[in-house]
Amino acid sequence: MVSCTIEHLVDPKSPKYVDNLVMLLGHNDKFIADKVMKVTLVFNHFGEGLIERMPRVRIGYAHVANNKYDEWKMYAIGGSANPTIFSEGNYFVAPDNRSSKQVTKREATNWQNWKWQSSKDVFINGAYFVPSGYGSSAPLYTRVQSFTVAPGYMVPVLTSNAGPLRCLVGKPC
Repeated sequence: MVSCTIEHLVDPKSPKYVDNLVMLLGHNDKFIADKVMKVTLVFNHFGEGLIERMPRVRIGYAHVANNKYDEWKMYAIGGSANPTIFSEGNYFVAPDNRSSKQVTKREATNWQNWKWQSSKDVFINGAYFVPSGYGSSAPLYTRVQSFTVAPGYMVPVLTSNAGPLRCLVGKPC
């Protein structure tokens, strides 16, 4: 089950909207059927003004690859109920706020054994990923599902056209 929640809030310092809760994967922390959930998030651009959950994963597995993250407000990747997260080849630009430089957030106190790993990621402006657990968190793709993840430094080019379509009614996008 995939649940995507977006809350639009008005930023008091700007007339534009900010998005609070971007992406939630998994039903709830006690829904153990989600243990078999496997999600790959690739080639997204999470722009300025987003606050959290890019994604937040409950139980299950997430391979987060070749995404660009610009100046999140709280955290970029989060989780609860012992998910496995593999961040690979992403490009993280931390906000200037010193208390928001960490990419990761766990909604638990006993998370040290959760498998969260980072590989080939790029961290700008003091961004950092807190790894945890032991063993591999690499995806178990079939041969047909597998793909080569580019190194993080290539992500700004790979995601340069990512984002919402700017379409007008009656006109081709």
